Amino acid sequence: MGLVEIITEAGVARAELDGDAATARFLLALTHGAGGSVEAPDVLAVRDAALGLGAMVARVTQPYRVRGARAPGSAARQDAAWVEIVIALRELAPGVSFVQGGRSNGARVACRTAVAVGARAVIALAFPLQPPGRPDAPSRVGELRAARAGGAAVLVVSGERDPFGIPDARDADRIVIVPRETHALRGHRAEIAEAVAGWLPTVL
Repeated sequence: MGLVEIITEAGVARAELDGDAATARFLLALTHGAGGSVEAPDVLAVRDAALGLGAMVARVTQPYRVRGARAPGSAARQDAAWVEIVIALRELAPGVSFVQGGRSNGARVACRTAVAVGARAVIALAFPLQPPGRPDAPSRVGELRAARAGGAAVLVVSGERDPFGIPDARDADRIVIVPRETHALRGHRAEIAEAVAGWLPTVL
C-alpha cells in the first residue's frame, strides 16, 4: 500500500495503492464523485472486492479535488487528465488486464474514457443518468452505451431511490439495484462488494 502522485496537464493527481503489483491479476483504477473522496463507502466496497480477486487497486483523487475544487470543470480536460493518470498507473502493473470505475461523476469519466484507455470493464457506481428535477436536460445514457460499444463490459450499481435515475438493463451488461439506497450508496457495503466480486471474474 502506498501513495503516488501523478503529474497531468490539469495538475497533480494522487493515487492510493492497495495490493501487490508483482502478483496482480488485474489493475483497477477507481475515482470519486464530483465533490467527494476516494473514502466513499461504495468505492471502498469495490476496492475490497477487487483485492479479494487478486487485483492491484488505485483509488485516484483527480487534480481538481487535489486543488480543493468541488466542481470538475471541463469534461474534456477532466477526461484528458484521466487518460494521463491511467497511462502512469498501467506502468506500475504492466501486462495485466485493466478495469476502471468510479461513483457519480467519476462513473461518467470512466465510461467516457473506457475506449481511449483500453479498459476491459467499467464499474459505474450511482451513474447520474439525468439531473433531478430537470426533465429537459439530456440523458447521459450515451456515455454508458459508448463504453459498451467500444468493447468494455459495464456494471452499474444504483440505489433504488436514486433521484438521478437508474439506467435500463439494455444500457449495461449488468444492473444491480441496492434496496432503500439513494444516490449516496452509503450503506450495504457488503452487498455492493458481493455484486462486484460475482461479476468481475465473468468479464476478465
